[in-house]
Amino acid sequence: MSVDDADASSETAGTPADHGTLYVVGIGPGLPDHMTKRAKEVIESVDVVIASSLYQEFLRDDGTIPSEERTDEDGIATREDGFEQEIVRSSMGRQIELARAAFDYVREGKDVAHVSGGDPSVYGKSDLIFKMAEEESATDVPIEVVPGMTAALGGAANVGAPLCNDFCTVSLSDKWRGWDEIEEKLRAAAISDFVIVLYNCWRNYEQAVEIVREERTDDALVAIVNDAGRADAGRNGESQHITTLGEAADHDDKVSGMGTSLIIGNHETETWRNDDRTYLVTPRGGRDVDDF
Repeated sequence: MSVDDADASSETAGTPADHGTLYVVGIGPGLPDHMTKRAKEVIESVDVVIASSLYQEFLRDDGTIPSEERTDEDGIATREDGFEQEIVRSSMGRQIELARAAFDYVREGKDVAHVSGGDPSVYGKSDLIFKMAEEESATDVPIEVVPGMTAALGGAANVGAPLCNDFCTVSLSDKWRGWDEIEEKLRAAAISDFVIVLYNCWRNYEQAVEIVREERTDDALVAIVNDAGRADAGRNGESQHITTLGEAADHDDKVSGMGTSLIIGNHETETWRNDDRTYLVTPRGGRDVDDF
């Protein structure tokens, strides 16, 4: 949509009064401690919740959505106060179908929460919702994005303070773009001395590490983080391991799939130890304590 189109749409009559709202809700890692209050309130109050089986399991643990015992065979769940919600299971193969369904629910006057792990705008579901809205001419459907904690932030917190200076994220998934483009971005980030957070490390992570090694020294620090914020509830359990760029590709046993992120430090990233454990820290930039 062009700027002119956006300006024109802002002059229309607005959303029909009988429509609901489509919320694209980020739930972070999925457990209640790392979900924003806003995300929880939205999910608890909408008429329809669209979420994968894994996220439904997380949301049931603390009552954000009703338990399976309070959900009938048609997916209608009854909250303790009697309020009924429809719980719809999503999957990768049903995203287009469910986006269309969400628009229909909203036009029926229902509020809908389309649940995304992490933050919906960081390799999440937001872009699909907007693309489908354009494809379906769904300009009558109000959309609100509710942010959540993404893996870069959760993983960084688990290992200390590695993102306190300039950083970037790069997805290694080549489902929608070629590896040549991914390699170009990796190399540019490495040369620019960004701290780099790699997503989708189940694809080509060793190859990504080798590309960055061409531009950085092998003693650059790296954190391998799994299922940040999920404790034992994730697919493989929460863990973190600090290593070096030269040895990172040798730790494939610690890269457990979609829940894994790699944080590759820059030339200033260092370790700091206390009596508890070792942390990664990237200084904000050449400052002594007095400079704060």
